[in-house]
Amino acid sequence: MKLSVFLRLVNTSWKMRLFLFQKLPSAWFMGIGVRHCDTEQATVSLPYGWRSQNPFRSTYFAAQCAAAELSTGILALAHLQDKQPVSMLVTHIEAEFLKKADQTLLFTCTEGAELAKAIELALESGEAQVYRAASVGRLPDETVAVKVWITWSFKSRNGSRK
Repeated sequence: MKLSVFLRLVNTSWKMRLFLFQKLPSAWFMGIGVRHCDTEQATVSLPYGWRSQNPFRSTYFAAQCAAAELSTGILALAHLQDKQPVSMLVTHIEAEFLKKADQTLLFTCTEGAELAKAIELALESGEAQVYRAASVGRLPDETVAVKVWITWSFKSRNGSRK
């Protein structure tokens, strides 16, 4: 798929919701949505409500990690468009919860260029490349509520490009 088509798809709310319903139903159920995605950064929203909260009246940690993963993964997927097949896999998740999340959170990853370099290196070398991407979850007043690091492994499915 061409990058421009991919970006139009993920930035069209109803199309992205349909994708989530088909491929990531738990994210769809929690109401996670893509607010914005380009090649440099992605912002994903996670509404606070009964579908995403825990018994302590805050957003469930797994919902926060899912939104953070989507904000990093959608950037990686953008850089995979028009490329040879690449396998991508989450190998590690680390999170730091700084403030009670009892409102909608916006998760932003601004590491598109770095993800692109890791993907290119995986394609050029034929070897798996690992990249630790950060996503920051902010409350509506811009307070940082959570920082999540998603470690991705990228590996060419066709071996070395050379």
